[in-house]
Amino acid sequence: MKLTKITLRHLKMRLKSPFTTSFGSFQDKEFLLLEAFNENGMSGWGESVAFDTPWYNEETVKTNWHMLEDFLIPAVLNKEINHPDEVSDIFSFIRKNNMAKSTVEGAVWDLYAKEKGMPLAAALGGNKEKIEVGISIGIQDTVDDLLRLIDGYVNEGYKRMKVKIKPGWDVDVIREIRKRFPDVPLMADANSAYTLEDIDLLKAIDEFNLMMIEQPLAADDIVDHARLQKEIETPVCLDESIHSYEDARKAIELGSCKIINIKIGRVGGLSESKRIHDLCREHGLPVWCGGMLESGIGRAHNIALTTLDHFLLPGDTAGSSRYWERDIIEPEVVVEDGWIVVTDKPGIGYEPNYDIIKEFTVFEKSFT
Repeated sequence: MKLTKITLRHLKMRLKSPFTTSFGSFQDKEFLLLEAFNENGMSGWGESVAFDTPWYNEETVKTNWHMLEDFLIPAVLNKEINHPDEVSDIFSFIRKNNMAKSTVEGAVWDLYAKEKGMPLAAALGGNKEKIEVGISIGIQDTVDDLLRLIDGYVNEGYKRMKVKIKPGWDVDVIREIRKRFPDVPLMADANSAYTLEDIDLLKAIDEFNLMMIEQPLAADDIVDHARLQKEIETPVCLDESIHSYEDARKAIELGSCKIINIKIGRVGGLSESKRIHDLCREHGLPVWCGGMLESGIGRAHNIALTTLDHFLLPGDTAGSSRYWERDIIEPEVVVEDGWIVVTDKPGIGYEPNYDIIKEFTVFEKSFT
């Protein structure tokens, strides 16, 4: 394929309710959409999952726009691309900036699958007709508020609950959840809120039979996590620490974790996500697909990736209605009894709604 035109859009959408983690709270989600066109006018879509503040990692919406406009889009525009795997090689001269790179690569994968007349899931090698999904719940004002939310999601059939924790909102909160829901599959996400000085507190979590504790220590660490994993029974899951296949390989070799969360944007795209998936399958580490409060475009990419056979645990890809009054795709992503049916339509399988996209667009620019 040859990308003859690329349109980049900056959108701002309001979440149904504020989302709070150990690093902050927000309700307005700003993000970028990239639409890439081939010679025949067919287009593929990618989404940047960077936030407007660098609290998850160093990237932001503004830095992604800069990287895309000044470096990444010029590198692929009007260049012959035979397969989406080539995109990461084209971008190899740029260090990091994985979320910006993934925005382009996601659009190329979508367009490639559409040109082949096949679903993106099939183009990636996925073989599932439906995927299990869990829910991610931010820090609430009170424990009772949290318990009410969990009760609602359990009744909706979600297969796993993920609750955000931070110092002062951890062991006692999990204890209350377990009193009310002794058997619900449950995990805790710390977003790097702890250090090895908190090891006794983290050991106390062992009694609650959690599926995992996600990223308890520093976002750039795999050494201290290895020490922690030796000290606690709860499986450690790494998120922010894994930016590449090499990071995953080293973490596995050190024994830093027993589970890895694969986020497409964090690792630089679908091709690298597949490589990490295959590595974890080789070493027997389960993987699952994390969420970044995506719109329907990014959510569709997550669904396609999760169809690969070693995604063994429910991911964060909840239905559109979990976050948005109106999503930007048709049909919206729907969860039924904790499952999402995988589309059999070409590409991401969902149609972007241009009218709604225009309504939420702050700025756009096209490149030829």
